Amino acid sequence: MTQEKIDKTVKESAGVMLYFEGEHCNVCHALKPKLFEAFENNFPEIERVAVDVASHPDIAANFGVFSIPTAIIFLDSKEFARVSRNVSIASLIEQIERPYEMMFS
Repeated sequence: MTQEKIDKTVKESAGVMLYFEGEHCNVCHALKPKLFEAFENNFPEIERVAVDVASHPDIAANFGVFSIPTAIIFLDSKEFARVSRNVSIASLIEQIERPYEMMFS
């Protein structure tokens, strides 16, 4: 994983979720499968990319990620939403539903 690959994915995909996590973060491990499943079920067109901050601190710094877990959602190559630590999946889904439907219906 490189910054260039992530930039290319964000630029070429209509929707991307970057999920920043850490190996020793229990919240990260508990949230990731739930969040990825929610996106698969509700937003299948949005690509999901996990970034380990210990392995790629430069990527985390480039996106201004200072706490984990953090999810950044890009729609049409622009940052649309960012959530960290205490994430309400239901609230995030509600926030993304309308623009997602407009883009993909």
